[in-house]
Amino acid sequence: MSTHDETIDPKNHQDINEFDASDEQDEFDNDEHEDLLDEDEQYDDEDQDDQDTAPAPAKPQGRGLRSLPVVEEEELPPSKTKIKKQMHDLRDLGEELTELGKDQIAQLDIPETLRDAIREMSRIKSFGARRRQLQYIGKLMRDVDTAPIIAKLNTWKGISQQHIGYMHQLERWRERLLEGDSALTELLTAYPETDVQRLRTLIRNTLKEREAGKPAKNFRELFQVLRETIPEPT
Repeated sequence: MSTHDETIDPKNHQDINEFDASDEQDEFDNDEHEDLLDEDEQYDDEDQDDQDTAPAPAKPQGRGLRSLPVVEEEELPPSKTKIKKQMHDLRDLGEELTELGKDQIAQLDIPETLRDAIREMSRIKSFGARRRQLQYIGKLMRDVDTAPIIAKLNTWKGISQQHIGYMHQLERWRERLLEGDSALTELLTAYPETDVQRLRTLIRNTLKEREAGKPAKNFRELFQVLRETIPEPT
């Protein structure tokens, strides 16, 4: 072999190295591309899954503000603030139940555990213990349908308000009777069974009590007579 053949041209050797490097780079680029393809396919699969599960975006409607996407409202779980308010409302309702009489409590359709907790409240004197008992009552009421209870309470309150209105009516009649005779004539017309003589005596004695600054004995008795004369609405 000649010396020329055995001598490697540095230029050719550089070219060969360049080709080898180029081939290695191409192989690396191919491997990297395949990795990216694999990664893209993974993301595509995830995106496809999201597309399969996620709702389609709403189409714009109209112009201006109306062209904004219409977002469908989803039923969200109650917030902590709302839950806290509900708990306070239940506790307040439970406290109202502790102020009822035994007969009224007996009329409520509530579990025995709640009924016993309400009764126990009347025997507790310590402020801290009463506070803990109210919290316990509020907790028990979470499993109770409060609508019938509230309806019952509203009925009792309505009767109470009606009674208060009746008492105010008697007080107005009493003041009118002390102001002049026209009120007595009107009362006799509305309630013919009225004991006129007794009323006149009480009116006169009440006016004397006021002038003399004496205890309002006749004043209170006048109210009782009016209560016997004017029936309470039912």
